[in-house]
Amino acid sequence: MAAAARWCYRGDPQEAQSAPLVQFSNGKLQNSENMDFTLYKSKDASNPRKKHQRILTSETDRLSYVGKNFGSGVLKCNSLCRYFVGVLDKDAGQMEVYNAELFNMQPLLSDDLIDDDPSDYQNKSYREKVDSCIEAFGTNKQKRALNSRRMHQVGSETLNVAVTKAAENIIETKGVAALVSDAAQDDLQDVSLFLPPCQEDADRPENVYRFEDILSPAEYEALQTPAAAFVSMTPEAILQKTEEKSHCSFVLEELKSMPLSEDRADHKARCLWFLDALIKFSFQKVIKKKHAMGPDCPHVINSKLMKNFTALTYNNGSLQNLISASMKAKITAYVIALALHINNFQTDLTVLQRDMKLRENRILEIAKAMRLKISKRKGPSGLTEDEDHKLATLSLPLPVYKPSGSQRKRKKMK
Repeated sequence: MAAAARWCYRGDPQEAQSAPLVQFSNGKLQNSENMDFTLYKSKDASNPRKKHQRILTSETDRLSYVGKNFGSGVLKCNSLCRYFVGVLDKDAGQMEVYNAELFNMQPLLSDDLIDDDPSDYQNKSYREKVDSCIEAFGTNKQKRALNSRRMHQVGSETLNVAVTKAAENIIETKGVAALVSDAAQDDLQDVSLFLPPCQEDADRPENVYRFEDILSPAEYEALQTPAAAFVSMTPEAILQKTEEKSHCSFVLEELKSMPLSEDRADHKARCLWFLDALIKFSFQKVIKKKHAMGPDCPHVINSKLMKNFTALTYNNGSLQNLISASMKAKITAYVIALALHINNFQTDLTVLQRDMKLRENRILEIAKAMRLKISKRKGPSGLTEDEDHKLATLSLPLPVYKPSGSQRKRKKMK
């Protein structure tokens, strides 16, 4: 069993100077006995930006190395984390810990010491001249952006070569027919990521997209209070809500035909309230408030919306909840599944499409991915009676989903 030791933090080993740790960019150091290190520090102690600048040099029989903690080649890890060096006294059972700083030692070649030829500067492009000015006089932010662009440029070129070579190897190994089949299978997997869980072997339509997978028992119970207003809403109140446009058209139409049974009316009201919340939630882009749907929305429902229908993104130094295109597609799929349960597994896609401000092709593609049968009918009373509406029906057996882009992919592969 290892012996226990206590540690003691000592700060800087010398006044205002951390212990230097070195790494060599062109290899590993095999013998440290023949290395001579010299540390230089800025004399401008009054300047807060320059007083901590250090240059570390080392000499070997073959090469000279230089490392620094400022400028374009500085390691970013020094600003993101802290380093420490521990010296263990085995006899006393104590480790003394000191502040440390990491230097990336790069070889100093003779060419680096020769001044640039003025004619070379004249031959440079405008972009290269600007980059030279940034290297010499730019701010830290500009230098970081320049390094990032250069790394991205080199990385993109390397990646393009690697991808081209890999694609040639795959085509030669698997053949065109196998690749077409794999592409179609990938489409099915991508679509399934934002659909509600589908039970393909269900014996009844209500078991294909189970209600428990849309609303858990705890979430369903939490909807009782906010949905109570829907149960007892009068025709006059519905007309007023229609004029105010405080709810979507689908919900307002369904409120006109509430069941007479108290239990069934309560169930439908909870479903309509959550469907209306999903549609309103889909209109947001970046969620900046903790309670995105306001104080009337139960906490468990607000948590469900934030967790299941937003994507985390990093922006301006903080994490944000974003409703991306894929998340909006997921919300649309859940809205359709809930509307099917409300309307005995047949719902008007055109009304939902307009409520959610989607293109018709988009909602039809999602409905087909959910294995629904699409048909046409005249618009319902009170909306657009003379216009054909798209109707989605969930019936067994489920039709096979064929992505609309698969045919275009085959033509391109041929």
